[in-house]
Amino acid sequence: MPPRTVSGVNSDDTHDTLPRPLLVALALGIVYVVWGSTYLAIRVMVEDMPPMLSAGGRFLVAAVLLGALLAARFGVRRLRVTRAELAGSALLGLLLPALGNGVVTVAEHRGAPSGIAALLVAALPLWVMVYRLASGDRPGRWTVAGVLLGFGGLAGLVLSTGVGGTVPIGASLLVVLATLAWSFGSWFQPRLRLPRDPFVTTVWEMVTGGAILAVAGLTMGERISLSSYSAASWWAWGYLVVFGSVVAFSAYVWVLGNAPISLVATYAYVNPVVAVFLGWLILAEPVTWPILVGGGVVVTAVAVVVGAERPSRRRPPRLDTPEPPSPRAVTDEFAA
Repeated sequence: MPPRTVSGVNSDDTHDTLPRPLLVALALGIVYVVWGSTYLAIRVMVEDMPPMLSAGGRFLVAAVLLGALLAARFGVRRLRVTRAELAGSALLGLLLPALGNGVVTVAEHRGAPSGIAALLVAALPLWVMVYRLASGDRPGRWTVAGVLLGFGGLAGLVLSTGVGGTVPIGASLLVVLATLAWSFGSWFQPRLRLPRDPFVTTVWEMVTGGAILAVAGLTMGERISLSSYSAASWWAWGYLVVFGSVVAFSAYVWVLGNAPISLVATYAYVNPVVAVFLGWLILAEPVTWPILVGGGVVVTAVAVVVGAERPSRRRPPRLDTPEPPSPRAVTDEFAA
């Protein structure tokens, strides 16, 4: 449930040259489709697998794969971090993979359709704006209007599907809780000391987040029964490990350094559309008028906020220079 400003990317060689349009389109397409499809994969995975253990195992295996790739290309020294950097990565692991993605996985296990989960998660940039307001930041009028519009759509979506509807309202509220944790981690991330390489941060973040989820699952009574899981659940789990957590995030980091942030940020309102369509097409999840209207309001509000927060400069800011946190580059690693 994706996916955070990516700090520490050395962009000296990317922003000073024109991006390759086809590669940018390919990378952005991967982010659109893969992160949008991971909500469906989570729903299929938890049909048989315990939610917290499967999510924890997913992140631990993805961390090993990504760490092995980094070590093979740059050497094991690349993965070394200081205690402060490890602590910062661990906090992100708690807020993002564990409380963020892990709780979304539990919510889908308890009956939240993949499309509804994606629409509720789409409000991430809106919650980030709330944290900015609480910290004393004063965004523009269009930004505030977009936030208010989005929360109106969010409330309508939860109430229309949960009260007298087919979606357990507790499952929807779990997704909202996960979004609160994820957005807080996204907003707080620039204040943490982290490795300069965002891939190294991700490795240690997934290690700690995966370990937290595994311990929580065992504590809550979840158990592993490998032989009882269906082939569909195994395929979904493998898809989340390889494509959701390694391929798509790598594509995101690359395109973030090679395309305008205003273009990259469009994933925030494309992902839920992809998720709703796939849920309807493959799992026959109902798409009712309240879902279309409420979800449409949320997606429109996110587009308004992202557009209002777009930098006025033609040249994107250097990503290795600290800047105020904004919802523009909040990744959807809920689904990553």
